[in-house]
Amino acid sequence: MKAMVLHAYGEALRLEERPLPVPGPGEIRVRVEACAVCRTDLHVVDGELPPGKLPIVPGHEIVGIVDGRGPGVVAPAIGTRVGIPWLGHTCGVCPYCEMHRENLCDAPLFTGYTRDGGFATHVVADAAYCFPLDGFNDPVAAAPLMCAGLIGWRTLKFAGDAERVGIYGFGAAAHLIAQVCRWQGREFYAFTREGDEAAQRLALSLGARWAGGSDEMPPEELDAALIFAPVGALVPAALRTLRKGGRVVCGGIHMSDIPQFPYSILWEERQVVSVANLTRADALEFLDIAPRAGITATTTTYPLEQANEALADLRAGRFQGAAVLVP
Repeated sequence: MKAMVLHAYGEALRLEERPLPVPGPGEIRVRVEACAVCRTDLHVVDGELPPGKLPIVPGHEIVGIVDGRGPGVVAPAIGTRVGIPWLGHTCGVCPYCEMHRENLCDAPLFTGYTRDGGFATHVVADAAYCFPLDGFNDPVAAAPLMCAGLIGWRTLKFAGDAERVGIYGFGAAAHLIAQVCRWQGREFYAFTREGDEAAQRLALSLGARWAGGSDEMPPEELDAALIFAPVGALVPAALRTLRKGGRVVCGGIHMSDIPQFPYSILWEERQVVSVANLTRADALEFLDIAPRAGITATTTTYPLEQANEALADLRAGRFQGAAVLVP
């Protein structure tokens, strides 16, 4: 098999030939058809998260075909298309797992961070944390759903019944969850990097009520704001757009420091909350909604060997939607 491997944080990935992995008890081997490139992959490669496993094969938005099963696995069947997400395993016995909050598990494994991921031709995964993708016939279009879509869905759920939703950082997660907002009958307002007219055009084409820079004020007060860009300064900016009782939801795994801000913009029961990882229940909900909502992913494809170029383009904002590696 081939894999793009990270050996040291801050360095480029290296293309390597490896033996075909053998799935262990409870595991499956998947022939990767597509793996989307997530901003979390940038955080892993750049060493912005607590140290994980090295060397590591990044990538956690994986779509592929099951071609091997370890002992004890009865499903999914060989030949089944599955999706593999960020959450790769949980302990099942800690207080959070027992409270059905497995996203906060005390001893988790994460795909592409603490266990090898999908920047490869093959990957081994815990069968219990993979999802059948019956009816998802385009693996490139399905790959961004496995994290951008899933974490976007959990982030939107934290917004409650908000009718006017601001979305900061109009990238992979935002352009998918904006379509859910539209399907649910919510109004959404897109906030982009200053001068990013391409992202603003994409937002408007998807039904945005308004699109502008992240330093601008929308035409109406918002009920909630979702932040997908890893920029701490957006938290006070988003607070200033909210009505009384509104909520800012931070959907990323990493963010730069939040600057000091006046209490007055938090007062009147405004809230700031974060989203951590996802649960398998989130995934089942979103994968049921996605086809009914007619969600379509805007993608730019790269060969596996060009993973470093895809990461660089993501960092520089040189494409709209999501980048997808195709082995």
